[in-house]
Amino acid sequence: MIVYNLRCKAGHEFEGWFKDGAAFDAQAASAKLVCPICNSRKVEKAIMAPAVAGTKTSVTAPEEMRKMRQFMTGLRKYVQDNAEYVGPRFAEEARKIHYGETEERQIYGESTVKEAVELVEEGIDVAPLPPDPDEAAN
Repeated sequence: MIVYNLRCKAGHEFEGWFKDGAAFDAQAASAKLVCPICNSRKVEKAIMAPAVAGTKTSVTAPEEMRKMRQFMTGLRKYVQDNAEYVGPRFAEEARKIHYGETEERQIYGESTVKEAVELVEEGIDVAPLPPDPDEAAN
């Protein structure tokens, strides 16, 4: 998993999580990156401040990894505590909510990449949930 600072043509900055650098390149080339603020599809990598080793103010890599893991764990817990798990029916339930066929509520579950792309193309707001770091370690 890699995190890039991104910027749209309007100057909005945000983070993007990708499987690897090639995943970013593929999504950028096919205009699949979208600014969460203005919906611009002209998104590029923003300049990232490098970590400078040996300075008193720099954060060590293990400390940064601990913070990232803590953030991802907190995000997953928040979603699990505040949304309904719909399992592999995620795409179907997201569509029903979007088109008013069922009550509006927060959901999470699984979908294929193809299903997620189709949801985005339909204008349905979805976002990937970071993997459970404890599950990824096993």
